[in-house]
Amino acid sequence: MKNTPKEKYSLIGKRVYVAGHKGMVGSAIVRALTNIDCSILTESSSNLDLKDNKEVDVWFNNNKPDTVFLAAAKVGGILANNDYPVDFLEDNLAIQNSVISASYKHKVEKFMFLGSSCIYPRGADQPLKESSLLTGALEPTNEAYAIAKIAGIKLCQAYRKQYGVDYISVMPTNLYGPGDNFHPQNSHVVAALISKFYDAINKGSDQIVLWGTGSSLREFMHVDDMADGLIFIMQNYSDVEHINIGTGKEISIKDFAELIKDISGWSGQIDFDSSYPDGMPRKVMDINKINDLGWKAKKELKVGLKEVYNWYVINYNNVRIK
Repeated sequence: MKNTPKEKYSLIGKRVYVAGHKGMVGSAIVRALTNIDCSILTESSSNLDLKDNKEVDVWFNNNKPDTVFLAAAKVGGILANNDYPVDFLEDNLAIQNSVISASYKHKVEKFMFLGSSCIYPRGADQPLKESSLLTGALEPTNEAYAIAKIAGIKLCQAYRKQYGVDYISVMPTNLYGPGDNFHPQNSHVVAALISKFYDAINKGSDQIVLWGTGSSLREFMHVDDMADGLIFIMQNYSDVEHINIGTGKEISIKDFAELIKDISGWSGQIDFDSSYPDGMPRKVMDINKINDLGWKAKKELKVGLKEVYNWYVINYNNVRIK
């Protein structure tokens, strides 16, 4: 089988397994799939440990999915990645290996592996092109997670090369949306800032201290935009090289914090503690490849953030914190 784009892959009538359906990304994929006439397969982590090869093998044998979105992963912000590198490396390798192996054994037609923009070298040219992979050293604060994700990309490529299967990999930019993890130490930047500003209002605080200098540039995409893009990619892309998905727009952490401050209505002072790391100085995806296929993100950042902030306020007592 040539590793070149094929005819459109239809999800209609397919048994589609979304691994990690309770997470922010997985739940968004499930929402997007409800608009397609397909059978959506999910399984809770209490019933299926994706790190366990035997359990995963049995589940695939019993449920026989045609299509797989691997959205399950151990994820976290700078602090969590920096403090628990063993967990991020071992857990993600175990999840990837078991699900990819079972997909091949049980003849899954099409498989999508979800990575992260952190796979790219810290010093890579910006915007980050797919071809920049493995051209330099990684950002130290999330190296373990990045190495696991790079291994997942390479494993999908190896299966394509050795067995001729249709396995693809997608690298999303920084995501935000309903269902995110709002843990005060382990969350990503969007969830962390939303919770900080809301807590400041509730506690009557007149100051918020944020990590780093605020100068780092980041790209943020609403998770529902991402899910729409993933469905598009699953149906329209089949190639050996991974593909980026993002908005192509960037904003400094300082300006981003001011944006959430404005949305929240909090009137205090934002200070930055430069003794903490900024992470990569700039991280924005080159999205020419997916744009050339005919897909672009739709939701404007301020509109999406306002929706998610309001969702957080309404669901405050039930948000995910772990």
